[in-house]
Amino acid sequence: MENIILKTEDIVKQYANHRALDKVSISVPQNSIYGLLGPNGAGKTSLIRIINQITAPDEGKIWFKGESLKSKHIGMIGYLPEERGLYKKMKVGEQAIYLSQLKGVPKAVAMKRLKYWFERFEIENWWNKKVEELSKGMQQKVQFIVTIIHEPEFLIFDEPFSGFDPINTEILKQEILRLKENGATIIFSTHNMSSVEELCDNIALIDNSKKILEGKVSDIKEQYKENRYSICIQDFNQDIHKLMEGIAKVEHCELSGNKTNLRVKLFENSSSNEFLHKILPHGHISFFNEILPSMNDIFISNVQDKDSIKVQ
Repeated sequence: MENIILKTEDIVKQYANHRALDKVSISVPQNSIYGLLGPNGAGKTSLIRIINQITAPDEGKIWFKGESLKSKHIGMIGYLPEERGLYKKMKVGEQAIYLSQLKGVPKAVAMKRLKYWFERFEIENWWNKKVEELSKGMQQKVQFIVTIIHEPEFLIFDEPFSGFDPINTEILKQEILRLKENGATIIFSTHNMSSVEELCDNIALIDNSKKILEGKVSDIKEQYKENRYSICIQDFNQDIHKLMEGIAKVEHCELSGNKTNLRVKLFENSSSNEFLHKILPHGHISFFNEILPSMNDIFISNVQDKDSIKVQ
């Protein structure tokens, strides 16, 4: 059984006539990357602000490391908000030291850690520049460093790749994975489903203030699979549509030299064994793979097609 570091139970948050969160419960396993997903206005930021004790829930409970969430836990959490908050007129190094000390890091320790991170991100030459002189990407690197400088065991990144070019996005992805390898637990809020595929172990999907899906990424993909397969056959000379009658719908057929590449969707009463039994006498199979849905497909089907939402 997974060790849960953060658990919310039936969190409700009401703003005037708008209910931002409606009995939202999530469980974040320790030493994992947990994707918090949902369209704009779904309630993700409201939940993040409550976890950070910026605001309080109207109803519900939050547990952190087995205890009711308290002010003493703030120092164990690092938060990188979507809206960055650096002082534009202040020098980069001076500000980084100041923010590090606010997080309880002694100045001498902060200097040592900042030197390491500024060199790692190749921004040491910007130490004495004003923040406003940095590009958006450079500013985000500084903000990332300040977020992790007190070495928290629990991190929340809200759209951390916003404004980054592909190279710097990849650098930051690797740093996030390294933080996990070193024992950190990370909540990762994003609209970028390809990043979810690469990074996340578990996800929760929130829409219209309600949690509509939660679980391991691998389990959710299995849950939403649609009996689709891709196959490559060498020296195949049959009428594939006729051969597949009653077994599968041929969605794609492409010839390349002596190879036939197919994508098929098996009918509900058909099995992959039956499919292969039909194909095998008519050629050499060089590739056969089940097609699992992408997280992007799952996100869209749940958020847009309300009749197909599977509440967990």
